[in-house]
Amino acid sequence: MNRTEKIELIKSGAVQIYSEDSLTKRLENGRPLIIKFGADPSRPDLHLGHSVPLRKLRLFQELGHKIVFVIGDFTGMIGDPTGKSKTRPALTLEKTRASGETYFRQVAKILDPEKIEIAYNSKWLSKLNFADVISLCSKYTVARILERDDFKNRLSQNQPISMHELLYPLVQGYDSVALKADVEVGGTDQTFNLFVGRALQSDYDQTPQEIITYPLLIGLDGKEKMSKSLDNYIGIDEPADLMFEKAMKVPDDLLLDYFVLTTDIVKADAENLIYSNIRKAHFLYAELITEMYHDKSSAKAAKERYIKVAGGGTPAEIAEFIVNEAEIMLFDLLRQVGFASSNGEARRQISGKGIKINGETVTDVMLKIIVDESFILQFGKNKIDIKIIRENPEKVKMAAEQKLLYA
Repeated sequence: MNRTEKIELIKSGAVQIYSEDSLTKRLENGRPLIIKFGADPSRPDLHLGHSVPLRKLRLFQELGHKIVFVIGDFTGMIGDPTGKSKTRPALTLEKTRASGETYFRQVAKILDPEKIEIAYNSKWLSKLNFADVISLCSKYTVARILERDDFKNRLSQNQPISMHELLYPLVQGYDSVALKADVEVGGTDQTFNLFVGRALQSDYDQTPQEIITYPLLIGLDGKEKMSKSLDNYIGIDEPADLMFEKAMKVPDDLLLDYFVLTTDIVKADAENLIYSNIRKAHFLYAELITEMYHDKSSAKAAKERYIKVAGGGTPAEIAEFIVNEAEIMLFDLLRQVGFASSNGEARRQISGKGIKINGETVTDVMLKIIVDESFILQFGKNKIDIKIIRENPEKVKMAAEQKLLYA
């Protein structure tokens, strides 16, 4: 693609551009721009929902612009209230930093790592004194802050709003001031915060940043936006087999959106395939996504495994996981092997009939397993199998080295 085509592709699919004329002029000017993209460090795992704006950022890189990936290690201590019906638990600076360290490796699967700058906003926010904070607060009214949908909804429902939450949009907006951002990219859920950044830049005598928002990807449940906390996501760092399986679970009515937002397939081609052969379209999507974040051979092997398991077979090569306990709670086992990130998520999977033992669905969330012999633990219908055993501990090391374990 030439320069003009890349600029048009950046703008295509955007929900809102403010302002499009100004953005086009800046991009056509040829001067390297500072493109800001923020990340919430509360959950360090990136998923396909994150890939929607990240894939657009790759086009900015190809045009010679500088991508600044802002890790909100300081704002994470406030807790982003976006879309929340109650006050979000604050994180410690250490925890936000620890989460932020995993982002770069994952982002490098989409962006050129040589052209990314990682910035922690504690670098400038921690230097503000109380007088600076008061000055910052004076630049925005309470009425404007309460126009945010989540604040407005909570207020109308008599739900508490803490003072520190009201500061969040201002603090995130100040990041744009500190970076002198030319463009900020984000999902539609961040629209309010992005415009606050633009307004604050004007107050600090800077040229206001251009804003581009892209649609939120609906998760595998077909209802809510893709989110790790809702367990409706496809992680970009997940094992190939699991990624392929999840990709095959994309709802039929959302498959076109997934093609358009997360792959390079032309919309018209995706439409033709979906309307002519929906099953073939599902397989193509799963292969594309798995190959994109792994490689062609991994995608091929994942497809073969999926077909075999879906047909009722058991893969010839199956991962093994060693447990030392003679007895173990099922939800704890799911967390240990990596099928769940928490005991709560594990219980939801069990109650949702997503777990099988030796082919039998388990629904007892408090099931205690007596590990007197090996058995097959299956994560959901047609999903990944792991053989649970209590012998030969050396196999644990071997399995981990082969990346067969997911914990």
